[in-house]
Amino acid sequence: MRQVWITKKGGPEVLQVREAPDPQPKPGEVRIRVRAAGVNFADLMARVGLYRDAPPIPCVMGYEVSGEIDLPVSRAGERVIAATKFGGQSEMVCVPEAMVAPLPKGLGFAEGASIPIVWLTAWHMLVELGNVRRGQTVLIHAAAGGVGTAALQICKKFGARTIGTASAGKHERLRQLGLDHAIDYRTQDFVEETLKATGGRGVDIALDPLGEFSRSFKSLAKVGRLMMYGASNVMPGERFNPFQAVKAVARMPFFHPLKLLPDNKGVFGINMGQLWNETALLSGELREILKGFEAGEFKAIVDAEVPFAEAGRAHERISSRSNFGKVVLVP
Repeated sequence: MRQVWITKKGGPEVLQVREAPDPQPKPGEVRIRVRAAGVNFADLMARVGLYRDAPPIPCVMGYEVSGEIDLPVSRAGERVIAATKFGGQSEMVCVPEAMVAPLPKGLGFAEGASIPIVWLTAWHMLVELGNVRRGQTVLIHAAAGGVGTAALQICKKFGARTIGTASAGKHERLRQLGLDHAIDYRTQDFVEETLKATGGRGVDIALDPLGEFSRSFKSLAKVGRLMMYGASNVMPGERFNPFQAVKAVARMPFFHPLKLLPDNKGVFGINMGQLWNETALLSGELREILKGFEAGEFKAIVDAEVPFAEAGRAHERISSRSNFGKVVLVP
């Protein structure tokens, strides 16, 4: 089988397609012939050596796939989606049965591969941790990304108002998805605009994958919750810049308990890779997400399908913030 390998630390050019033996499923696993594999910002961080949870380089990344089961034979041909703890950017992957779910009817493989991790991340933050509900307001950073477009639709389902940051060229499409208030992060101060849009109150939930934690915290209302699930500003371009990384980290706040108490605010850290063994939690959340797809409430937003051989182009599209929705690799 073929796999997309990070061969060494560096830019997108270090990605290579290599041959490897076909994997054999262990007891309790199924083998999936992959038709599409998701690309996440964690893959870019791993490529430059900044993702602590990644396997040692050289390695194969990939957290989510869609395809057809080929082993065991009794399940051969089932169209499925799955969360994978690395190795998903391969023509074949073996996955615990608990992490596999049916591909929703009417969805293609690229759409299926756009669901598991980004939708689980958005659902876990908003529903499991944030208790989002009708009448609340949610600030969604990177609203046009994979998690952002999922979060926007989840908020719409629960009746929450949304404020999203994105470049101006993406605002109209976001409004079509239901975004209530758009902020151009390149020309506007999101704290100022968020407070203005909420009459000075602030938001009930802020979703931050950027690392702008201090300023996102300032955007919260009383009893607001900050969800920290990434720090993409540490690597604002295609390559790692130590000066920019140090500058981004230096801006991150220290949340002292004695300050949180009078503020009546909450701070959550989210890393879905660290929840891999929480199968009951994740499978339960995924079932609820798939109900939304089956009911037509949710739509998988695919930005681009990129061949394995051009994996570097997928990384470039994400690092340049050009994507609207999910970028996937196809064998």
